Amino acid sequence: MTLPVPESAPAVEIWAWSGCPSHEAAGEQVAAVLGELGLDVPVGLRWVETDDEAERLRFVGSPTVVVDGRDVLPPPPETPPSLTCRIYRRRDGRISPLPDPDDLREALSGALGAHAH
Repeated sequence: MTLPVPESAPAVEIWAWSGCPSHEAAGEQVAAVLGELGLDVPVGLRWVETDDEAERLRFVGSPTVVVDGRDVLPPPPETPPSLTCRIYRRRDGRISPLPDPDDLREALSGALGAHAH
């Protein structure tokens, strides 16, 4: 069962760079987690294609999952903004182009908690 989205629903986006192919899988992963959380929230896609844009947005690689303009899985503070493929560390220690599903679920639940019913 999905619940209607209130007018004040946050913007959920995947920020992506065209040089990395994992944005589609990230979008599917985010949609699946939102479904598990019972949230009917649209997921947008925002392309980041210039160094200036990456700097302004503090974009640290593709894909980045964002709620209301904030990275829900922020990297270490020393990570420089850049047009690159993002690497996530899974809970079991593996390196992956996508976040660990449990980390993503916790992050989205926390970021969207006020919107869950």
